[in-house]
Amino acid sequence: MPDSNSSSSSPLPRGALTLPVIRSIGLAQPLRWLVRGAQDMRRGGWLSLAHGLALAAFGGLLLLLARDRFWLLAGAFSGFLVVAPVLATGLYAISRALERGEAVNLQLIIKTWTRWQYSRYAVSGGYWSLVRFGLLLALAGTGWVLTSAALITLLAEQPIYTPLDFLRHVVLAPNSHLFELWLSLGGLMAAPIFASSVIAMPLLLDRRVNVLQAVLASWQAVLTNPIPLALWAGLIMGLSLLGLGSLLIGLVAVLPWLGHASWHAYRDLVDASALPERLPPEGSI
Repeated sequence: MPDSNSSSSSPLPRGALTLPVIRSIGLAQPLRWLVRGAQDMRRGGWLSLAHGLALAAFGGLLLLLARDRFWLLAGAFSGFLVVAPVLATGLYAISRALERGEAVNLQLIIKTWTRWQYSRYAVSGGYWSLVRFGLLLALAGTGWVLTSAALITLLAEQPIYTPLDFLRHVVLAPNSHLFELWLSLGGLMAAPIFASSVIAMPLLLDRRVNVLQAVLASWQAVLTNPIPLALWAGLIMGLSLLGLGSLLIGLVAVLPWLGHASWHAYRDLVDASALPERLPPEGSI
């Protein structure tokens, strides 16, 4: 439910580290997020699907650039999933507007990406918190792309150019543990990134907090609800793989679906009513 605006008038003091209250949820709650996400995607209409189309097109560009370098493609797509919480910012804004009964239109998306907190750059927890967190995830994604590429190119017995090469010389290679190493290292990198970002970006969009507050709240949500959020991570990965396996066509629907569902994950997991709201710039249209 939307929070009242009574706490939104004053920003957090610089350096404050007030964290929101984290709720405990049931194991089946991630399935309800998917249901609500599908409802938001339907209500968001073409704006929601446009996000999916743009992200699928970006995936297609990755595929085109690395079509003969599967060692790079594997890391690039997994890195793409790392930064997905930032790319879904417009979808969180749509779900937030639907929740509040506000207008959902192109102007909302433009304002979210270009003018949010425009007049409050200097406020702690202001606009640049979203930018900083996005840069951190982008660096993490780039780090995994480079690590994945180095592992496969340096340790594979044969050059890896195609998915068949990857299957033959990495996944099914006899007396080789490269695939297990690749998966293990990917999991070790993905787990803390997921824990740091599962509700961080929606919180940064919704409330005037800084990156440290958002990341700590996200970790607290995972530590409070380890099993439901492990299920949520598995659902995200499984649906993303289905979208990738459909020659990226499925991503047009899967990515906005997961983006909207992630907003509802944030709303169920976090009671942020004690934190000031992140309001649009004064006088914005």
